[in-house]
Amino acid sequence: MRGERVSIPAKIRAAFAEGQERHALTLLLRERDLHPAGSRAWADLERLSGLVMIHMLREVEGTFALERADTLLDALPDGTPPVPREDRPTLAWLEPEEAD
Repeated sequence: MRGERVSIPAKIRAAFAEGQERHALTLLLRERDLHPAGSRAWADLERLSGLVMIHMLREVEGTFALERADTLLDALPDGTPPVPREDRPTLAWLEPEEAD
């Protein structure tokens, strides 16, 4: 899974969609901690955590999380090429998936 985009569990997307931002943030941080620090998955989840913090008006913490994540996404230690800005996590990643 080197360099691949992380999959966001449905329970995280559901919590955010239901307005339970604090719960979504807790779940994001737990999910982030399941991945090795410095990995694309860790950076994706750290960036999403930062965006949720900013959404919750915790701008300082959120900005630091974005800086940590974007620094990694610019130069992942496993040699994966930098992740283009348009491919980086946004709050849209937390929208519920459409049913087939």
